[in-house]
Amino acid sequence: MTTLPSLCVFCGARMGGLPAYSQAARDLGHLIAARNWRLVYGAGDVGLMGDMHERKKVMFMNSDAIAVLPGGAGSLDEFFEVLTWAQIGLHGKPIYLLDIAGYWQPLIALIDHAIAQGFADASLRRHFTVLPDVAALPDPLTGPFAR
Repeated sequence: MTTLPSLCVFCGARMGGLPAYSQAARDLGHLIAARNWRLVYGAGDVGLMGDMHERKKVMFMNSDAIAVLPGGAGSLDEFFEVLTWAQIGLHGKPIYLLDIAGYWQPLIALIDHAIAQGFADASLRRHFTVLPDVAALPDPLTGPFAR
């Protein structure tokens, strides 16, 4: 039995201020369906998925790659946790920061600033890939997260 490639998606619980953000979420849903990928996601504050760290761990373990859409504090927390895991060598899964309408530019500048100020090694930038839109996601059947 062949396992379908799986993509963990981190995104905001709110729609955001630009129509491009919700359109990107729809585009990502269509792309996942068109490429026959499995979607890994989770939300909520009760039940089995209630504990944030455990929820992120389960989502991460069930995915081949991570895509981060625009979002707030929760999305930042999710991004930095998987980024930190990559930095300390716990995984080599691709992390894609979907920079919809330039949303993540201040974050990228902050990471570059931390590197420039000596608080992070330049190798940190190699642990994630910034993509301009959903269409730029590589196909996992031929791309860097093929099984």
